[in-house]
Order: sequence, then structure tokens, then C-alpha cells
Amino acid sequence: MSDDTDQNKKRAAEAALHHLPEGAIVGIGTGSTVNFFIDALTQRGTRVKGAVSSSDATSSRLRAAGIDVIDLNDAGTLEIYIDGADEATRRRELIKGGGGALTREKIVAAAARRFVCIIDDGKLVDRLGRFPLPIEVIPMARRYVAGELERRGGRPVTRPNYRTDNGNLILDVHDLAIQEPARLERELNQIAGIVTVGLFAERRADLLLVGTAHGVDTI
Repeated sequence: MSDDTDQNKKRAAEAALHHLPEGAIVGIGTGSTVNFFIDALTQRGTRVKGAVSSSDATSSRLRAAGIDVIDLNDAGTLEIYIDGADEATRRRELIKGGGGALTREKIVAAAARRFVCIIDDGKLVDRLGRFPLPIEVIPMARRYVAGELERRGGRPVTRPNYRTDNGNLILDVHDLAIQEPARLERELNQIAGIVTVGLFAERRADLLLVGTAHGVDTI
């Protein structure tokens, strides 16, 4: 990953600090851009009451930074959720799950009043699908789900040597035509054995902060 890309991620991450309500419990996602956000959160001394985390990796990083990690069941509705994406459109539809945390990310996003997505400009696309679509699958259903995805024109590949924090598998689906993201998300959710689809179109981002060489674009 280039230094320029990292700088763009940092710009987006730091811009997200301006959207945090003082003293709130914040939902925090997973990935390299989110790690920059956690670093900025601690370096700037921004006051939050605690955080609901989307992954074990993020929870460890938050605790190391001295931020309380709170169970979503105890936190209830969140004011804001901060997370990155693998791809995003200007309609704020996303593909997420490259880091394997898509199920918990989708849960935390659903529980938040506002979802702020932070990306570098290399993740902004006209149409979703260049990045393989991650789908979390119950292990016993892997073959069945793969067949259903192949019938829809996808080429599913089991992520090697990987289990999610929930103990499940990830199928990374290549060559899938994503013409209508929300419709496809609803359709795939009906396939038995799928836990979560990495399309965030039904609950898309409310705000997209795009880090560029010239600053941050707000969508």
C-alpha cells in the first residue's frame, strides 16, 4: 500500500472526528482506515463514553488505546457508527467484508442512527463489483450456497484458512453483476445458509468521507 493511499485514509479518518457527538458511545468498524480513526481518536483526546466494536481485532486495539469496549446489548441505539469500505458509490452503497467482519459490521450499522463511512479515493467506484463480494456462510452450507451463487453468474471462492469471529466461512464472489445493489442484497439474504451479504445498500452510509490528495470530499 502506498504512502499516498495511507495519507488519504488518514485524512478521511481525521475528518470523521468532527462528526462525533461529545460523550457518545460510538460504533466502530474494522480495517486499516478504521485503525487510523482509532489512532486519531486517541491522539486528539476526543471524549467518547465508550465504543461498540465490530470485531475482536478492533476491540483489542480500542482497549490498548484505553477506550472502553461496550456490548451492543448494553449500549442500545448508537448515535453514530464509523467504518470503512472496500468499495463505495456516490449513492453511498458499499461493499464491505474484506476484513471478514461483515456480520458484526452490519449489526452495528443497523443499530446506529448515523453511519459515517471513511475511505480513500481509490475505493470510490461508479458501480459495485470490481472487488469480490464477501458473503459469510454457515460451514455446512458452503457447497449449496456456492451453487446458488454460480447460478446467478458469480464465481465463489472460499477464503483460504479463514474463519470469522462467529466461526463461519467467507465466500468471496467474483464476476457478479451488481446492477441493483439493494435488490441483490435482498435476494441473496433469502438463500439458506448465508449469514450476511457484504452489500450495504439497504442500510447504506448516511455520509461518505473520501480522502484525496487535495483534502476530503463529503458525499
